[in-house]
Amino acid sequence: MAEQFDAIVIGAGVIGAAVGLELTRKGYKTVNIDKLPAAGYGSTSGSCAIIRTYYSTVDGSALAYEGYYYWKNWQAYLGLDDGEDLAYFHETGTMVMKVEENGFMKKAMSIADEIGVPYEEWTNDDIRKKMPHYDLNCFHPPKRPDQDGFGEPTGGDVGGAVFFPKGGYINDPQLSAQNIRKAAEKLGGSFRFNAEITEIRKNSDGSIAGITLKDGSQIDAPILVNVAGPHSAKVNAMAGALDDMNVKTRALKQEVTHVPMPVEGWYENGFVTSDSDIACYTRPEKGNFLLIGSEDPPCDTQIEVDPDNWDRNFSEQWRIQALRVAQRIPSLGIPSVMKGITELYDVSDDWIPIYDKSQVPGFYMAIGSSGNQYKNAPVAGKMMAELIHKDQNGQDHDKDPVIFHMDYTNRDLNLGFFSRRREINKDSTFSVLG
Repeated sequence: MAEQFDAIVIGAGVIGAAVGLELTRKGYKTVNIDKLPAAGYGSTSGSCAIIRTYYSTVDGSALAYEGYYYWKNWQAYLGLDDGEDLAYFHETGTMVMKVEENGFMKKAMSIADEIGVPYEEWTNDDIRKKMPHYDLNCFHPPKRPDQDGFGEPTGGDVGGAVFFPKGGYINDPQLSAQNIRKAAEKLGGSFRFNAEITEIRKNSDGSIAGITLKDGSQIDAPILVNVAGPHSAKVNAMAGALDDMNVKTRALKQEVTHVPMPVEGWYENGFVTSDSDIACYTRPEKGNFLLIGSEDPPCDTQIEVDPDNWDRNFSEQWRIQALRVAQRIPSLGIPSVMKGITELYDVSDDWIPIYDKSQVPGFYMAIGSSGNQYKNAPVAGKMMAELIHKDQNGQDHDKDPVIFHMDYTNRDLNLGFFSRRREINKDSTFSVLG
C-alpha cells in the first residue's frame, strides 16, 4: 500500500526545506524527498549564502528585504530551542561599486528609496580610507586574461560605491537547511533521503496522484512541489509540465574561488563586495580567506550541463576570477593549489525564479532559484505555501494571481511576477545578480 500524505516536496535544499516547513505550519501532512543523503547537501551546500537587499527590480528587492528579517530573526523564524546549533548571520553589510555597467547604481538607489532599504553613498576617498588596499581604476569591460588589454586601466576611476548595511552572509548554508528541516520535523513534517523518484503518477483526470521511488515504493499525495534545484527541468519533464512554460530552467556549472586575503583581519572586519567593473563579487571567509564568484559577464562562458553527469573539477575559470579581483587588489596572491567550490546553478531564462503552479493540477514549482535566491529561502517557503493553499482552495492563480503580504516590510507582492508564463523580464541583469 502506498503511503499517504497531503503534500510531497521534491528537494530538501534550503528552499525545499522551507516549503515543507511552511506547508506543515498550514496543517498539511508533508514529506520532503531528496536523492541526496541530507538536507542542504546539494547546491545549497555550495552557496556563498550572501544576504543582500538590492536587485534589478522593485519586486525582487522587496522580497530580498523581507527575507533579510527572517535571517536577522533566525531562531524566532525556526521556533527551535536555545540549545540548537543554528546557522549564524554575519551582518557585515554589502558594498556595491558604482560603475558604468550598473548605471552607477542610480536605479538600485531609487528602488531602495521606494521600499525603504537603508544605504550609504561612499566616495572614492571613503573607499580608500576603509580599503587602502584597493585600486579604484576602471578596467571595464570585464575581460579574460587571454584578451588584449586585460589588467590595463581603461580610463578614470570608479564612481564610488553604495553600502547597504542590512546585508552580509550566512556562515554555514547547509546547516541553515538542516535547521529548517528540524523545525519542520518538530511540527510533524517528514524527510526521506537517498530516495530517487522514477515516476510521477497521475489520476485519470491528469491531476497529481503521487510518486514512485527507485526501490518500488509509492507515496500518494494530491500536491507535488518541484524544488529540485538543478534537476528542476528533468522533474518538470517527468511531470509533463513544460508545454505552457514561457520561461524554462537549465543547470549551469559554477565555480567559487577561495584565496588567502592579504589584508589582516578581513574575516573579522571585512564585508561583502559586488563589482560589476571587473564582474566579480566577494565575501570574507574564516581563515582570512576571500571567496570570489563571477557576475557572469559576456566574456565568461556559461557551461550548461546534465546535472546527473558533469565534471566537478576546477577549470581555468577559477584562475580567471582570481586574476580579475587582483586588478582591484594588487596584493592578492594566486595560489598554485586551487581551493574553492564547484556546484550547479538552476537558472531560469531571465535569472528570475519561477514560483508558480503548473498546467498539471496539483503540481507546483519553486525553481530557477540558484545563485541569487538563497537569501529569500525562508520567505519563499512561506510564499509558496500561501500560493499552494489558495490555489488548492479554489483561487485560480493563473487568472487571479495570489497576493502575498510581507509582514516585516508591510508590502503586498503580486506572485504573478514569478509566473512561468511571464514574458522574459528585460529589467533583469541576466546574471547571478538577478
